[in-house]
Amino acid sequence: MNRTSGALTPAQDTSWRYFGRHYLEMVAAMLVGMAVLGPVWRLTFSLLGLSDLRNYSELVAIAMATNMTIGMSVWMRHRGHGWASIGEMAVAMYLPFVVLFGPYWAGLMSGATMLFLGHILMLPCMFVIMLRRRDEYAQNHRRHGRHRAPDQEPSERLAA
Repeated sequence: MNRTSGALTPAQDTSWRYFGRHYLEMVAAMLVGMAVLGPVWRLTFSLLGLSDLRNYSELVAIAMATNMTIGMSVWMRHRGHGWASIGEMAVAMYLPFVVLFGPYWAGLMSGATMLFLGHILMLPCMFVIMLRRRDEYAQNHRRHGRHRAPDQEPSERLAA
């Protein structure tokens, strides 16, 4: 921010716009991952004789986190992010569920509540991780062919 006026400079405004856009793109990629891979899990669970998934909330949570992680990881890789950044975002998908398993197992919340809260808590987890690497997420990723994340291996940069 400009110290005298408190206003954002055009470059800062643009970078926050890219940051927000990137956040929304990752949420959309997570939803696509759930929509595309959800039927695969349902079929798999059905073949294993687990058709009533209300009794297996932990499995449902892990399956949904995996679907979202795959969708988001594919999109992040497409946008030029390195594996360390992708790994951090994967943690944001699983961490809320892992934290909520304890209260769920203790009978303090239902499976539906655990699933709902886990999905809600992913969003601030993602935001915090993005803030950790704000410069990376605030770039114009439309230029992803020219941009490579700083955590990428040198061999990956050469291959790109």
